[in-house]
Amino acid sequence: MGSDAHVIVVGGPRSLALEAQHRIADLERRWSRFDPHSEVSTLTRDAGCPVVVSPETLELVERAVAAWRLTNGLFDPTVLGALVRAGYDRSFDEMEPARAETGTSTGGDALELGAGAIEIIANTVRLPPNTGFDPGGIGKGLAADIVADELRTEGAAGVCINLGGDVRVEGVSPTGEAWTVAVEHPEHDGAFARVGIARGAVATSTTLRRAWLVNGEPRHHLIDPRTGRPSLSELTFATVVSGHAWMAEVLAKTVLLCGAPHQFDLVGACAAAAFAIDSSGRVSTSDGIDAFLADPLPRHFGRAVARAS
Repeated sequence: MGSDAHVIVVGGPRSLALEAQHRIADLERRWSRFDPHSEVSTLTRDAGCPVVVSPETLELVERAVAAWRLTNGLFDPTVLGALVRAGYDRSFDEMEPARAETGTSTGGDALELGAGAIEIIANTVRLPPNTGFDPGGIGKGLAADIVADELRTEGAAGVCINLGGDVRVEGVSPTGEAWTVAVEHPEHDGAFARVGIARGAVATSTTLRRAWLVNGEPRHHLIDPRTGRPSLSELTFATVVSGHAWMAEVLAKTVLLCGAPHQFDLVGACAAAAFAIDSSGRVSTSDGIDAFLADPLPRHFGRAVARAS
């Protein structure tokens, strides 16, 4: 899924950690847009035609459509064409520095119609013609949710699944206390914040990591469906605490896209909590986030790592 996976299993059969590894790899094979044989790639390749999918992929598409409705279209998994046009046409780890500078892209002629136009009938999914499907972060979040729930069903006393910063925890931690999730910022040395939760999820979204240049123009992976281009929001970093990782991931991206002063409107409506940082370093917080923080957040983000000029 373009990122590292960390799994902690407390109690239960000794085989559970290995089973979790295999399950994450299985979901990667189903959902990666960079694997031409994945179900997600098949949906895009056969857009306009009904495609029979597995129960896991059906759930992924259903969650994505629900997120589109919840956010009034701000979260949209059908912006694949715009993402490719922005230069993100392969796994970020495989993007060559020279290519990242020039931004030469392939395809990118897709016409995004919005996830509301996706048809789901029984076990089939039909994308609108000329539309691509990119699960993006919601895929990581949902995978964390699925694996965590399955491990608990199979006898784990506690579990923590971290897929590229989308974290889902359930049950007892190794210490017997609440789980502590360290939130890291790309421009800070060590943990910027520590979030404590007994159960639930923490997800972080930022425009500072998966970023590149196209003919000198800064671009990143967060596409604004309203413009079809990388977001111009002044917010660059958001962390959300919610009951499920897929929801936390959706809300984190929505916080960034909404921007101040309405960045937390949907967070509050979904009984979640969040904090965000803008390009000037100003830190903003939603109602309820202080209850999860080990230490109060500063009002202004201080860069602990010097950047080369």
